[in-house]
Amino acid sequence: MNTKLLLCMLLALTSASCAAAPSAPEASTMRFATALSEEASVEADVSWSSRAQEVLVNALSLTGIRYKYGGKSPETGFDCSGFVRYVYQQAANLSLPHSARAISQLGKTIPKHELKPGDLVFFNTLKSAFSHVGIYLGNNRFIHSPSSGGGVRVEDMQSSYWQQRFNGAQRLDGLQEDAKKTP
Repeated sequence: MNTKLLLCMLLALTSASCAAAPSAPEASTMRFATALSEEASVEADVSWSSRAQEVLVNALSLTGIRYKYGGKSPETGFDCSGFVRYVYQQAANLSLPHSARAISQLGKTIPKHELKPGDLVFFNTLKSAFSHVGIYLGNNRFIHSPSSGGGVRVEDMQSSYWQQRFNGAQRLDGLQEDAKKTP
C-alpha cells in the first residue's frame, strides 16, 4: 500500500471518529498511524537498498580505472576518495567531500558486523586514521582505488593487510539533503 493511500485512509478514520464513540476510533487511528509509520520506515529502507544497488553497479563498472592522486573521474583516474565521491554522485546524487577523513564524518557509524552493501569502509594506510576509503560490497569484500600503479579493484577485508588497518564504517542512508550542501 502506498503512503498517499495510507494517509487518505488515516484522514478518513480521523474524520469518522468525530461521529463515533471516542475509544474505538482512537485505538483504530493509533494502530493505523503506527502502521503508516512502520511502512514509511520500510519504504526508506527499500529506497536506500535500491540506491545502494545503484552504487554497487556503478562502482563495479569502474573496475580497472587507473589510480591517480587527486583523480576524480574515469578520464583522469581516481584516488580513493575521488572514486567514492564520483560513484555516490553518479549513483545516489550525493555530493561528498574530497578526502577520506572528511567523508568519514558523514552518515552513521556502523559496527563491522553490521556492514551492508553500499556502506563505506575506512582504513589507516598512511599511518593516519581514516586515510583510505572504499565501498563495501558484501561478504567481507570492498571496492576501492588503492594506490599508485594500481586500478579500481575488489579486495577481501579479511586479508591480514586490510584487517590490521580497518578504522571503521559509515552508512550514508538518509544523508541526501546534508550531502548535497557539501561543496
